[in-house]
Amino acid sequence: MAAPGDTCVSCHQESNPGMYLQWKNSKHGNNGIGCIDCHEANATDIDAFQHHGATIATLVTPKDCAKCHEEEAQQTMNSYHAHAGEILESADAYLAHVAGGNPVAITGCATCHGAKIKIDPAAPNKLSAETWPNSGIGRLNPDGSKGSCNACHSRHSFSVEQARQPENCGKCHLGPDHPQKEIYEESKHGIAYYAHKDKLNMDRDEWVVGKDYYEAPSCATCHMSATSSQAITHDVGDRISWTLRPPVSKHKDNWTVKRGNMKDVCLNCHQERFVDGHYYQYDALVELYNEKFAKPATEIMNMLKKKGLERPAAFSNQVEWEYWELWHHEGRRARMGAAMMGPDYTWWHGIYDVAHNFYFKFIPEARHYNDAEVNAYIDRLLRDDPMHTWINTPTAELKAAIKSGELQQVYQSLFEKNIQK
Repeated sequence: MAAPGDTCVSCHQESNPGMYLQWKNSKHGNNGIGCIDCHEANATDIDAFQHHGATIATLVTPKDCAKCHEEEAQQTMNSYHAHAGEILESADAYLAHVAGGNPVAITGCATCHGAKIKIDPAAPNKLSAETWPNSGIGRLNPDGSKGSCNACHSRHSFSVEQARQPENCGKCHLGPDHPQKEIYEESKHGIAYYAHKDKLNMDRDEWVVGKDYYEAPSCATCHMSATSSQAITHDVGDRISWTLRPPVSKHKDNWTVKRGNMKDVCLNCHQERFVDGHYYQYDALVELYNEKFAKPATEIMNMLKKKGLERPAAFSNQVEWEYWELWHHEGRRARMGAAMMGPDYTWWHGIYDVAHNFYFKFIPEARHYNDAEVNAYIDRLLRDDPMHTWINTPTAELKAAIKSGELQQVYQSLFEKNIQK
């Protein structure tokens, strides 16, 4: 009698030749890891079904992968990636549902973030067509696990070489609100990668920066992969010191440790003074965004909401859209541009757009409500705050202040705020 795995191969070799060859030529195939090893299910599993004499599940979750990759699965489930599906309970998905509709929330948002997989007992594979297929990084699985390993290690080859390439991350990390792919491509890191990608030995089992490759980093190099003194991690937050997602940026828990983890990567190719200088400039940009734009805009928005907007539903008022784009699109682009050394995204796609929105879209829309408290706050901000008084100052005076360095001194405290003593 043929083993279950042999039966799988004999059928799928004919019906799905591409899938079969992906598996056959993978590390799994070369090491005797067959279909049943990953897809086998218990009869009591909610997504289990009978398939040619075997009890299997179409869905392979981090819990399944943990049978062999326990540490990697646990790190993944602890990471921001694994919680991405939960974000869709926030305003991100709300806007897609109300301004768009359920089909775009499923095929747009959930495809990257992940969705809560629904079970359909009548379906041949027990999975609802509304939520399957889905390889979102934060997929909420029926077995209680979070995440999807094949979001990065695409089935059925599960290639480490593919997972190490920036294009792999670019499936989700691109676009108006988180353009890491575009920022990377314009940075010196991305330029070096595309010039030397054939020299980076991405197919090696061990892939240590400064040892196995040195010409350029990919996303994986900085955020996940090993150095001579730091092990590989599948928790993509282990080396990130700021959280740049919310309206106002905040340092992450244990941020000095996390920054040290990232600096360890940087120091393989850069001297310490170079690395420290980058963070000095990056921190100042984040503080500039926070103090000059994000905090005042958030304060104004809170006042307006407390007093009552024109329409009751979120995003049914123009001022809400202006505020949303200021932090969720323009502000993120600026902050991420500075983090990844992308000058065009820091300024032209970033702070330039933030400033234009803040002064000529958001503030006029806030004044539209003609509320005395809100207008007084805005008047004080533009009259008394040295970061904003430029708007009512003659151009000649501003040029003189720039030339003398007087205007630059207004922002000096932003550089000093995050220096580690």
